Amino acid sequence: MCITGSLTDFSLPEIFRLLGKGHHTGLLTVNTDAPTAVTPNGVCYIWVYRGRIVAVDSQLEYPGLIKLIAKRQWMDRNQLAQLRESVPQDQPLGSYLQKQGLLTMQQVKWLFQAQVLRPTCTLFQLKAGRFKFNHEVKLPMSGMTGLSLSTLAANLLGLRSLGNWNALGDKLPDANGGLLSITGYPRYPLDALESQVWEYTSGTVSLREIAKQLRLSVKTVQQIAFRLMTVGLVEEVPLVIHTPCPQSVDAIATPLHPEATDQPVSHSFLHNLMGFLTDKSKHLPLRAA
Repeated sequence: MCITGSLTDFSLPEIFRLLGKGHHTGLLTVNTDAPTAVTPNGVCYIWVYRGRIVAVDSQLEYPGLIKLIAKRQWMDRNQLAQLRESVPQDQPLGSYLQKQGLLTMQQVKWLFQAQVLRPTCTLFQLKAGRFKFNHEVKLPMSGMTGLSLSTLAANLLGLRSLGNWNALGDKLPDANGGLLSITGYPRYPLDALESQVWEYTSGTVSLREIAKQLRLSVKTVQQIAFRLMTVGLVEEVPLVIHTPCPQSVDAIATPLHPEATDQPVSHSFLHNLMGFLTDKSKHLPLRAA
């Protein structure tokens, strides 16, 4: 089963949130048609396992993990040439090499940062393009380090490092709306500003007022709020604006004058009323009891 769409309709953080909350497994393909600074080949492949990113690459058939190892000169050419034939098909390459004593855990972590963290964070700059998520795809064991990152945590890291928010400008929450916590406590370590905004997630204070209280720009608070939303910590809620009535109830509902309550109803009024009701009854349709 494939899910396709446009990045103008669904941003990458929103896609990651859906994949993370659903614990999906499969391949997310991001296609920009033309080369960009973040997709030199015009395409990026992101493998997800149960809502966690396990590999990122610009090509399908020849994973770049071996190239990264060769570039760092951590193994000689003969060893690299034998990797494709010797690595078990059910075990990630990084985990296998670590168990064999050919790589250290620190080296595997560096590979994961270079292969997954850096390219994933740069993808948040994309505004135009298409995406496709395919569930029926095998994981590329020869292109995996064995480490993984949840798509929700990727949202938090990627948006924190995002310098230019132009691609996500129309996705930011309304400055006149509020934030409501949907979890008892943050599931992720928050930075100083995120923690301060988190204190206002009662659903009763607008983002504009939060910015005023924290002495931050409204745009900054909107960006922080969006980060908290994409990791599933809060949701945007509209605030009810209380507007005073143009006239108080006491002023409108004045008591009747005593003389008005004692004044008898004229016989002519009653006679005309009965005639009106009788005439109307002639035109009513008959209904069975």
